Formats: sequence, structure tokens, C-alpha cells
Amino acid sequence: MKRFGILTIGVVMTALLAACGQEDDVPTEAALPEPIEVELTVPETAEVMEPVTLTTLVTQGEEKVEDATEVEYEIWQEGKKEDSIHIDTSNDKGGLYSATTTFENDGVYHVQVHVTAREMHVMPEKKIQIGEVVVGDDAEGHESHEATDGHHDHGSTEGLSIHFVQPEEAKADTGTELMTHVQLEGKALENTKVRYEITDPVNGIQWVETEETKPGEYTGNHSFAEVGTYKVTIHIENDTIHEHEEHTVEVK
Repeated sequence: MKRFGILTIGVVMTALLAACGQEDDVPTEAALPEPIEVELTVPETAEVMEPVTLTTLVTQGEEKVEDATEVEYEIWQEGKKEDSIHIDTSNDKGGLYSATTTFENDGVYHVQVHVTAREMHVMPEKKIQIGEVVVGDDAEGHESHEATDGHHDHGSTEGLSIHFVQPEEAKADTGTELMTHVQLEGKALENTKVRYEITDPVNGIQWVETEETKPGEYTGNHSFAEVGTYKVTIHIENDTIHEHEEHTVEVK
């Protein structure tokens, strides 16, 4: 009987030790993926109507990222962010994405690339000078005038980048996801209050609160009352920043 009891205790102890060993093998935290790195190449200067090639190299660690979901250039003249244009890129393989464009007028232009890859979003920005540029009091006054006109001056907070993801299909009386990526000095701007102000011709001004679904990614949901064009103003606020940027959404 004693032998049986000792044997039973031995079996139980062996099972417990085996279970502890298995628990030790289970990782306590899932390994975080390496961040994607984006290298934007833009010429410092060019002439009016001269073809300009913009290139972007996307990597993750030692790997060249060839399966980016989105690589798109946004270009605007200094002080005229509201008139920005978007240019699609070609996938040149080896992690390289490129586009060629021309500039119709002299001036300083911002070139920002929006890269979405492997559930991460990065949007570095550079400047290019086109032709002859005169910098003086008139140019500074022009920028200040735009800011007081109610237009968002994208450069009022140095290094702030805002990317509003246009809904692919916004339909009336259906929940529509509104998403914005915000970065400061090339890094995700976290723990910030981001709200959407929607000008609704039926219900007046409506506010949509957001949730930070990923670092620097703010998402909300809104049901537009009817078909039409809506003004959507993004408000970004924290202890040091109070910015807004206007967009339009076509609802079908």
C-alpha cells in the first residue's frame, strides 16, 4: 500500500513538472514585427515643365517590401495644401516605387509619399524648388492671409503630417469608416484627440469622435443622411497642437 502511495505521488509530481516545463516554453508576448522604413528621394531643384522622377524605397529590416498596399505621392505648393494633387506610383520591384510628374509654375513644393504596407503607415515629406523663387514679406503675408481665411495651413505646426483616407464607397444611411493617419516629425502622433466635424445639410454640424486603432491612426464611423458632397474637417488637439484640415466626401 505504501509503495502504491509513493508511486502515485511520483506520477503526480512528474506530471506537474512536465506541465511547468510546457508553460515555460510558451512565450509571454508575441514578437512585434519590425517597422517598415521608407526612403523618399526627391530632387532639390528642377525647372518648370521639366519631368521630375520621384522614387521611394520601402524596406522592413533586411527585406525589400514589394507588396505595399498603397504608395501614393501628394504634392502641393507652399501654403496651398488645400489644392494638393495625388499621383499613383508604379511598382518597380525590389521595394522601389516611382512616379514622374511636372510642375507648371515656379515655387517651393512639398512632396509627401503615403505608404501603407503590412498594416503600417508611414508618410515622409520633402521639398523641391521649381524655377526661380522669391522669398520675402509678400510670400509670408500670403501664407498668413490664407490661415486667417479659414483654410488650414498645413505647415503651421512644424513637422505635422495629416493623411485622410478617402472612403472608397460612402453610401447614404450606411455606416462609413473615416480614418486619418497623423505623424509629427516622421513619427506616429499618439494619445491625441482627433475628431471629425461634418457639415450636414440635413442635421447641421455633427461631431464624430475617434478611437486610436493603431499608433497615430484614428478611426471613427458616421452615417451620412443623404446623397451629396459633405465637408469633413479633421480636428487634432493635444497640449501643444490645435490643428484642423478640411476635406470633402462624396456620398452616393
